[in-house]
Parts: sequence; structure tokens; C-alpha cells
Amino acid sequence: MTKQKDSSTQKSDKPSYDASSIFVLEGLEPVRKRPGMYIGGTGLDGLHHLIWEVFDNSLDEAMGGHANRIDVTLHTGNRISVKDNGRGIPVDKHKQTGVSALETVMTTLHAGGKFGGDSYKVSTGLHGVGVSVVNALSSYLKVEVQRDGGTFEQEYKRGVPSKAVKKTGTSKEHGTTVIFEPDTEIFKEISFDWDRILVRLRQQAYLTKGVRIEVRDERTTPHQTHTFYFEGGILSYVSFLNRHEDPIHSNIFYVGKDYEKMMVEVALQYTNAIQGHELSFANNVHTIEGGSHLTGFRTSITRVLNDYARKNGYLKEKDENLTGEDVREGLTVVVSVRLQEAQFEGQTKAKLGTPEARGAVETIFGTEFADWLERNPTDARGMLGKVILASKARIAAKAARDTVIRKGALEGFTLPGKLADCSSKNPEESEIFIVEGESAGGSSKQGRNRRTQAILPLKGKILNVEKSRIDKMLASEEIRALVVAMGTAIADEFDIAKLRYHKIVIMTDADVDGAHIRTLLLTLFYRYFPKLIENGHLYIAQPPLYQIRKSGAVQYVYSDAEKEKALDILRKGEKTEKAEKKKKTEAADGFVVTPLNENNLPEDNVVVEDESKIPGVSIQRYKGLGEMNPEQLWETTMNPENRVLLQVTVKDAEAADDIFDVLMGQEVLPRKKFIQTHAKNVKNLDI
Repeated sequence: MTKQKDSSTQKSDKPSYDASSIFVLEGLEPVRKRPGMYIGGTGLDGLHHLIWEVFDNSLDEAMGGHANRIDVTLHTGNRISVKDNGRGIPVDKHKQTGVSALETVMTTLHAGGKFGGDSYKVSTGLHGVGVSVVNALSSYLKVEVQRDGGTFEQEYKRGVPSKAVKKTGTSKEHGTTVIFEPDTEIFKEISFDWDRILVRLRQQAYLTKGVRIEVRDERTTPHQTHTFYFEGGILSYVSFLNRHEDPIHSNIFYVGKDYEKMMVEVALQYTNAIQGHELSFANNVHTIEGGSHLTGFRTSITRVLNDYARKNGYLKEKDENLTGEDVREGLTVVVSVRLQEAQFEGQTKAKLGTPEARGAVETIFGTEFADWLERNPTDARGMLGKVILASKARIAAKAARDTVIRKGALEGFTLPGKLADCSSKNPEESEIFIVEGESAGGSSKQGRNRRTQAILPLKGKILNVEKSRIDKMLASEEIRALVVAMGTAIADEFDIAKLRYHKIVIMTDADVDGAHIRTLLLTLFYRYFPKLIENGHLYIAQPPLYQIRKSGAVQYVYSDAEKEKALDILRKGEKTEKAEKKKKTEAADGFVVTPLNENNLPEDNVVVEDESKIPGVSIQRYKGLGEMNPEQLWETTMNPENRVLLQVTVKDAEAADDIFDVLMGQEVLPRKKFIQTHAKNVKNLDI
């Protein structure tokens, strides 16, 4: 029996917890200590968030009617400048802090003109911490203010002023310029994405009509410059979103009115597309999860269209009412509200919670849209024809879904015969490979881990769901088999909790047909199973393009760049081997015997121009998964320890919608233009 020590008499090794354990972070220290709390993270999203924070301050000036121009410049050396012609940050002494108001704003959290008074009626600022956070996370920041007839400057290093605010000259202009350089101690990768910045600022220009936003990239030669200016505001935005679509009515509906200290703007247009685009904003913040303002719009448009359809004979007494699903098919709409006290749900501000916004949108839009329909009967006829057709399709689709459900397939008791299921019933460790073709399906079934990996081979190319309604989609045997295998059901019955595999892997050949099948599957998941993408369940397998073999050693590479790198290493090794052989030919009397090649040149001068000239090296180009035996397929593509999987994510839903419309939609001309534009960038195209 082991004698136990009395814990009550022993000194604990645990650290004490008393007043000395409490740390107080002053000034901007909390930001540098926990940057993710303020900008969401220190990756590329957080890096770009610095730009948005500074830009939003300038945009607040524009929305208040104090500025009509904002310039954003990407300089060399990772520096960004944002300049506006607003009022300029005040530079006089702040009573509470005892220093310049400019320094107070730049170095104090929760300091600014948005927390009280009438300086800002509305604000894009999410937390009121913006520019001071940028200051804290920048190795260098300089702010220049023009106001009151003078120019004033102050510089900072990691949020600490280098010296007091000073007047550097006179000026008749007004505005603020902020130049900052992100701190490499905080951001391990500093790489500003030009396209990402353009998308964001273009959107803001649409939402703030009459404001000129110029974006300039000085990192390139020649410099790139884009200017955004839209007199039509969100009406122009709807036109832009529908540029690849076939509109049902030519006139775009628009309303912009004040309602109880709130500004409500709505613009919409119907197209022949099946999918719709709903974009909502509150104080120019993109509320990707909607909120009270979008709920008000949805309620109102459904009621107004039902009333108009009944009144004008489009719906008979026996017909059921149009649903929200019916009226949103093919609808492109932008809903924007501006309000003083915006209440967002969650720190990411993805959803507006202000209850008054619902009533404001419902009232303003409902009244104006009903009047617009009466004044535009031709446009109204096109709209009603579209939504009534959608209603009929919905009823047919429900019947198709019910048929599948009645067979019990979506409940899991009748899995498709072509599915080689895994033995594990734990979704968290289970994965399903969607494989192109029977031959690849056979290899993958033999090479897989039967306990955790399921295989579903697809025969040929599945239906393009971008051009098809759900009733036609469920008539496809291949799509039905996939839906049944996943177990989540579809549309209204979709339930992610019933997902049978937490990894869904698309595994197709590395050729044109494989790319097409992969695109068709991505379209299916994006349009009908977006939650699977949002929750990180969808992946794309990366089978190797080449097998390089030398002296029994095998290496698999996944791109042409990797192949060239591997061959360079082999070339260097070959050169070293030849140099060693050369040394061994040296005679004792000092003469050197140099072996000659067939061109009578010394071996060291042989230039290997392609891989076939490296002795003993063979290269195999894989055009299909079926060319691999089960062991190769497992080792290169399916083995969790070796494989390369690309997780499918959607960072920009608007851009994703656009590319699917272009590549998979009804219109041929946009697709032709896309192919012509990007043809020179295509690699590994099999002819």
C-alpha cells in the first residue's frame, strides 16, 4: 500500500490567483494582444479588413453629404493610402483627453464622432473602433488633415505617436488622408488582392450614388486605375448583376424614400433565370444573412403580387396563393437601409436585427411597388407570368420530391445499388468519393479504406441544374442516387443533421471531360446544397498528373510546375553523377580522359531539353483515374496521409453566382466571351 501525501499540508505547484494575476492593458495594447477580436483574424481577411476600416470612415463622410470623392491607392512597400475630400478630422484640443482630437481618434478605442451628437446621422462603422485599430496594427501610419485653412500631420509607430500633431502648411482644401503599412509582427503574410479590393469598392460605389471612388495600384508597371461612379445607385447595381441574364421586363423598379429617420432603397428586376439574387445592406454593410429589412421586403412583395394577381385575374379563386419561393425565382433585388442605431446580430454584422427596419421596408416598398405595377401593366404582366410559372413548377417539384420520399430512399432504407458504402455509421469519420466512370469506380472501390470511405460512381455527365428546375433534376438517376446517398434530402426537406458523410469528395479525371463533370457537380452543390459548402463538407480530390520513375524510385507530381521542379532535381543529380565519373578517369600522369557523347561534346556540356533525354527516367501522364491501379489510386489520391484535397469555399457569393451564370446559364454570348478572354491561360487541355 502506497502512502499518500496529505494535500492539505503540501505547498501547491499551481500558480496563485490574486490581484497580481490581473493585467490591465492600456491604450491600444489590447488590439495588438488580441487582434482577432477586432478584425476577425490575422490572415488575409483581417489584412484587407484594415482597408475597409479606413475606407469606411471616408464613406461615412460621403453618406453624410460631406464628401463626394474617395481615392484608395496601393503603394509599393505594402503601404495603402485612403484620401477623401470630407470635413477633415478635427485637430483642436479635446477636453476629455487633453490632446488633439486627431490624436484621440487615432489612439483611443471607442473614440469618434459616431457615439453621440449629430456629427453622423448614419455610419458604416461596425464597432466605432476602426481607424485606431488600424493604427495599432500598423508598423507605420501617417494621417494628414486639411481643414480650417491649414494642413496638419501626425505619424505613428504601432499606434504610438512619434510626436504631437503639427501644422505643416496652409490649404484651401478639406479632407483626410491616411497612409498605413501593416505590421509584419502581426500579419505573417502581407499580400493585398487587387481584384478583391475592386469588388468591394465597386459595391460601395453602387450603394452611395454620386460618389466617385478611384482605386490605383502603383505596384504594377504600368499602374492600374479604376474609377467607380454611379448616378443610378442600386438601380445601376441591379442592371450590373443582370448583365448576363435575360430580363423579363425592361423597366427596373426603384424606390428611395425616408421613413421615420430611416432611408429605404429597393431596386428589383425579374429575369428568365431559375436562381435569384437577393442582396441586402444596412448602412452599406453587406448583411449576408439578411435580417429584419430583408424579411420586410419578402413579406411585402409576396403580399403585393398576390393582391395584384387576384385583382387582375392572373389567379383564379380556386388557385392557391403564390409563396415566397415562387416570387423569388429569377428575382434580382438590392435592399438597402440607412439608420442611426443599427442593431446587428453577431460580431460579423451578417444580420440586421433592428425591428423598426422591417416595418419601414414593408411600408415604403409595399406602397410604391403596388403603385408601380398599376402604372406599368406590361412589366407587371411579365412578372406575373414568371412567378405563376414558378408556382406551377413548385407544385410539380413537390410531387417529384414526394415520390422519392414515398419510396423511402431519403430515409436511408434504400441506398442506391451503385453505392459502395463504408461500414462506419459515424458521419464525422465517414467520407464519400463521387467518382467519374465505372473503371475509376472499380479501382477506387478496391483501393479504398472500406471502413470509412464510400464510393459512388457516376455514369457520364450529370444534368446541368443551372438550366433545370428541381422536378426535372430529380428525374435524373445520377442526381437522385447522389441525393439518396448523402441522406440530407433536398429543398424544403433538406436537413444537414442527416448528412451521412462529413467529407464529400469530387474525384474526376484531369482532362476536359473531368473538368466539365466537376463543374456540373459544383453547380449542383452550390445551387441546391449551399449549406454543405458553408459548413466545409465539400472537397475536390487532386489526383497526380504525372508519375516520374527513375531506377525503381517513383515520384508523383500534381502540376506541370511540380514536374519541372522534380526534373530539375534529377538533372542536377545526373550532372553530379557525371562529374564523379569524370574524376575517376583522371590518370596518374596528370592526363584526363574525357568521355565524348555522340555529338563529340564533353558530357558536362550536354543540355537536357526535355525529360526524355535524362537517362533512366520515364514519365507517365495520367489522363484518367482508370489508368491507375487500386494501390496507386489509394496511395496518391485517397490515403489521408498522402492525398491532396481542396476544400470548396465561397468567399464572395456574388462573384460565384456570376461565374455560374456565365459558364452554366442559358446565354451563349457571355460564355463565348469568357472563353475568348481566358483561353490563353488554359493548361493541360486534351485535344
